[in-house]
Amino acid sequence: MEAQILLFIQNNMRTTLLDPLMMAITGLGNAGIFWIILTAVLLIFKKTRRVGLCCAAALAIDVLIVNAIVKPIVARVRPYDVIEGLICMVGPQKDPSFPSGHTASSFAAAFALFLKIPKKFGIPALLMAALIGFSRLYVGVHYPTDVLFGMIFGILIAILAVFIMDRIFALIDRKRAAKKEG
Repeated sequence: MEAQILLFIQNNMRTTLLDPLMMAITGLGNAGIFWIILTAVLLIFKKTRRVGLCCAAALAIDVLIVNAIVKPIVARVRPYDVIEGLICMVGPQKDPSFPSGHTASSFAAAFALFLKIPKKFGIPALLMAALIGFSRLYVGVHYPTDVLFGMIFGILIAILAVFIMDRIFALIDRKRAAKKEG
């Protein structure tokens, strides 16, 4: 069924108009670059620094769990190596297929943002993460379940990162308040 979905996307959705757009969108997820740059910008300004720290924590936990642990253990072969007729648009990938690292890092950062900032900014971040996830199907480098589980991993990692960082921020705030009083 996953092969049918990927071949459907290839045969019915790929167009000369969408191809460059999807290549650009998938490129935003390379090494999490879009999210890393966004996190760096958030870290610069005092007003957004805590949100940036939540994103940084989510991205760091994501790399540890998804790239260093899950991908090597599962070691799923890329779909273009298995599905006859599927054309990979971005060239061979160096790591295993499951889960989608682009999707996981995108949802880790985007969901951390969604949890910490006004929804008018959080929802577009989630939409960008979803576009990056879909682009991985479009370019033929992931199975649908790779992207689905990348999304799930990313969301769970974001929740964990925000939980941890909120506890750290509360501790810092208590120490600052105690220092002011005493």
